[in-house]
Amino acid sequence: MACIALCLSPLVSPAIALLMGLIIAQCTGHPYLHLNHKATHILLQFSVVGLGFGMNVHSALQAGKEGILFTVASISCTLISGYLMGKWLGIEKKTSYLISAGTAICGGSAIAAISPVIKAEEKQISVALGCVFILNSVALFIFPVIGHHLHLSQSQFGLWCAIAIHDTSSVVGAASKYGPHALEVATTVKLARALWIIPVAFLSTFIFNNKSKKISVPYFIGLFVLAMITNTYIHAVAGISHYMVAAAKAGLTLTLFLIGAGLSRQVLAAVGLKPMIQAIVLWIAISGSALYAVMHLA
Repeated sequence: MACIALCLSPLVSPAIALLMGLIIAQCTGHPYLHLNHKATHILLQFSVVGLGFGMNVHSALQAGKEGILFTVASISCTLISGYLMGKWLGIEKKTSYLISAGTAICGGSAIAAISPVIKAEEKQISVALGCVFILNSVALFIFPVIGHHLHLSQSQFGLWCAIAIHDTSSVVGAASKYGPHALEVATTVKLARALWIIPVAFLSTFIFNNKSKKISVPYFIGLFVLAMITNTYIHAVAGISHYMVAAAKAGLTLTLFLIGAGLSRQVLAAVGLKPMIQAIVLWIAISGSALYAVMHLA
């Protein structure tokens, strides 16, 4: 409880919260591990909607336009590369596909949405989630360092981390550390990217010949857009929006703590070498190509 209280205070940054969670996972373990995934999923959605109250529709639309071409290209290339690499390494097809989809779109959310569509087993889902969350943890620490070293603008950094970091929680954590405009660009582009869960899930039903499963639509993105519109056009809301944004950032910090606390030794050990190699190579490829694109093409 003390750690949760710390995460909800302004004393702990997202990176430190994640580190605290990792330490607890290795030393004492998470007492409510079976509830962790659901808790982080709900908390992340509420927090992202809260961030919408700190954003302007017009600048968000501009950020979305900048990111759409990169989004389409990176998702397509990652899914194709992941398929070929999984085949080459001899990784089980569904595990490889979930890792590729998580890397291509939005990490754990994409894996959670696509796994029932392809009838993935618990072990396959756990391996894919483990790969994604381990690399998310690394990204949260190293991306701001690389961004400052390369003198990326806030717009460039926000676009880069939205494309190259898997999960929305780590994207927001890294971008908020870099600056307010980086956060705005990163959140908008990442949530626009998350909508690609829907067409990819439909594609998955044909790839795995399963047309009976419902596809999970990320409805909270609509609430995020509504929050942005409200903040932009209703002055009474704009006057109190900074309280909502502060609460949302605290919620995201707590989300990262819970994600770290869920990475127990058992989770890390269950990932396996070949799936981790696939995840790392795909992540380095998308990170490197996205970095080049935002520095030279954006």
